[in-house]
Amino acid sequence: MATTAAAGRGSGLARYTFRLRVSSTALARLEAEWARCRWVWNECVAMSRKVHAANRDAAEKTTCGPAQLDRLLTEARQAMSWLREGASVPQQQTIRDFAKSRAKAVKDVKAKVPVRRRAGMPRIKRKRDALPTLNYTQRGFRLKDGRLHVAGGIVLTVVWSRELPSEPSSVRVYRDSLGHWYCSFVVAAEPQPLPTTGRVLGVDWGVKETATTTSDAHDLPHPEHGKNAARKLGRYQRLMARRRPARGRAASKGYRKAQRQAAKLHKKVARQRQDTARKWAKAVVRDHDAIAVEDFRPKFLAKTTMARKAADAAIGATKAALIEMGRKHARDIRLVHPAHTTMDCAQCGARTKHALPLSERTYTCTACGAVSPRDKNSARVMLVRAGLNPAGADRVRAGRPQVPSQREPEIPVLQGGEDVNSSPSGRLPRTRRGPARRPWPGSP
Repeated sequence: MATTAAAGRGSGLARYTFRLRVSSTALARLEAEWARCRWVWNECVAMSRKVHAANRDAAEKTTCGPAQLDRLLTEARQAMSWLREGASVPQQQTIRDFAKSRAKAVKDVKAKVPVRRRAGMPRIKRKRDALPTLNYTQRGFRLKDGRLHVAGGIVLTVVWSRELPSEPSSVRVYRDSLGHWYCSFVVAAEPQPLPTTGRVLGVDWGVKETATTTSDAHDLPHPEHGKNAARKLGRYQRLMARRRPARGRAASKGYRKAQRQAAKLHKKVARQRQDTARKWAKAVVRDHDAIAVEDFRPKFLAKTTMARKAADAAIGATKAALIEMGRKHARDIRLVHPAHTTMDCAQCGARTKHALPLSERTYTCTACGAVSPRDKNSARVMLVRAGLNPAGADRVRAGRPQVPSQREPEIPVLQGGEDVNSSPSGRLPRTRRGPARRPWPGSP
């Protein structure tokens, strides 16, 4: 199996993941290497906590950055033969990962980010809970005769399903919850432009349908992969509940078997969602030159009655797949702020409250009388806000004679991939006619 994922927005890097065939000798060495890296991580956590406690009452503050931890690692390798037997590259990368994690947590604390949204401070990795993950830079691995050689004399067989586009700069060797080993290469990805089509598309995310677009042929219905697997998953979870071990005691064979079956089912559903998202994104990118996408972050849905269905829709994964596919094939992807998209009329630009509750699937504009499906209207609003020509959108039918427009709305002209909410003021562009109205409390 091979998958690609963007390593950074606009960075030109991508990850190529391949399955590994690990022999018994290589498995023993990988587990020993991971034991050393886990010890280094736990020592970094202990040192960080010790420095933090000392700085509470000290006049002069001390630091615990990567430079200090590197020196401690050098001293530990000189004093401990067990640690010195392992390669230095993954141990140094463990320190880099710890420093990055701690810096993000400290940044969130200083920025006074709400506790529920903060990145937590690094914690101890326990042997039974933490999954092995080893990172190697370019000087810590090489590819020879189709096999992966990493520092420490470990040779791994890669199941190549495609060729790498360029020489990898780093590799990550890890094990998932099912016990399968993978290697993930970071390579420089060159764009693969597709032929121009002259068509544009607006995408609105939802729960009844994962994606509603201005083209009926490209709507993405809810796949319900999680719902289809819920019965089996519930059975495995009940087996785990009955066999749950007491605190401090090892799990039974039946518990571990049920745990593995549940993890296998979770992995299957995740792969189904990813496959559905990537196939849909490929079709959308192939048929359209520019795509206006709602920049929707569905975290708040986790606290509503739609939480299960929204999670099963995998809106975040589908959105990421679309952005990644657009970057890969040099398409113009424009992110649109989601505020008031269900209130604006794509026909005349007026912003009005719904005469009917949101449970109704029809949008009726009280200014021009345009009637259309609510999600279709929101998808057309994406095109208008992004400054794209909505000529390819489905037409709406007028319920009563339309009011002639006095002036055209001011629509910003954007560059490829620019966020329409990136104005200096941080406010949405005005796309409605008439005098400005006071925004709702909590609206941007």
